[in-house]
Amino acid sequence: MLTVHRWNGSSCDRGGAELLPDSAAAVPDGQVVWVDLSDPTPEEEALVFERFLTVHALTLEDITKLRREPEAGAHFPKVEEFPDYLFVIVNPLPPGLGELAAGTRAPDAPKVSPSRMLRRDRPQLSAALTRSVLITHSASKLDCVTEARQYLEKHGESARRGPDYLFHIILDMMVDEYAPVVDWVAGQLDRLETRIFTRPTRQLLTRILKLKRIVTGMRKTLILEREVLARLFRGEFELVEEREIAYYRNVHDHLVRYSELIEAAREMVSDLGETHLASVSNRLNEIMKVLAMISTIVLPMTLIAGIYGMNFEENVWPDLKSSWGFWYAIVVMALTGIGSLAFFRYRKWI
Repeated sequence: MLTVHRWNGSSCDRGGAELLPDSAAAVPDGQVVWVDLSDPTPEEEALVFERFLTVHALTLEDITKLRREPEAGAHFPKVEEFPDYLFVIVNPLPPGLGELAAGTRAPDAPKVSPSRMLRRDRPQLSAALTRSVLITHSASKLDCVTEARQYLEKHGESARRGPDYLFHIILDMMVDEYAPVVDWVAGQLDRLETRIFTRPTRQLLTRILKLKRIVTGMRKTLILEREVLARLFRGEFELVEEREIAYYRNVHDHLVRYSELIEAAREMVSDLGETHLASVSNRLNEIMKVLAMISTIVLPMTLIAGIYGMNFEENVWPDLKSSWGFWYAIVVMALTGIGSLAFFRYRKWI
């Protein structure tokens, strides 16, 4: 779907391809154009990236990667500068994940766990910026783009600051989506930690490994996005004006905080895996200790029973046919068992 926003001062015209100027260079001074491609058709991509703003072949290849190679997944975050435009790729969270993690999703929405959504392929948001044009492209509708559009509907005067400020708003919305997800990860870790010490099971270990894969994937994405934002606020690119650098730095600071929390979560989930193995090993040791004590107690009893069960003549084995012989053997067995338990208690083994 192709959506065009054209700001002339504080007023904004919204529509489809009919609002698209002949080219990015033909946008009048003082106007700002935002072209959003959400789940676009190949014809819409060709209209925007071949006629309106001609991009490099490698840029177009990166933008259309998910459509051409869906099994390969999204492109990693990066930023590149070209003579006519600035090209940026980021990986937002899957749509609806923030609401699901925060527990604010609509009751009639399909039931799915945050862990399942995080294990899916991450979306890709591609953006091209010029002096007066912002183009965003995604293979599906993204929450951060929708929220940025809603924000600009209420604060249209913000668009006068230029495409770099508009893109900052999208990035800010994207980074804010991590807050409920990071809280959800922390809650999962707390629950797993409690269960490890009460009832470690194989299913629990599976959950730990799944959560570790999720946290590792988030960490990798956050590190790359952090580097992209760091380059944007360092003043490396002319299309990011100096007055907007502070806003990009603010977004970068938020991303750094979430990166540190995810890094701590990664260390904690690794520790939980080791703790689970240690807990299972301790339980196994306790079981083996009990079995060893039972074997040690029963062994002398078995020995006595075996001796008394040998078929010797009475003149060789005394009291073989005595009426007290059975009870005599039982008492000896009981004394050996009690003596073994007393010895274990004395040695503080039990």
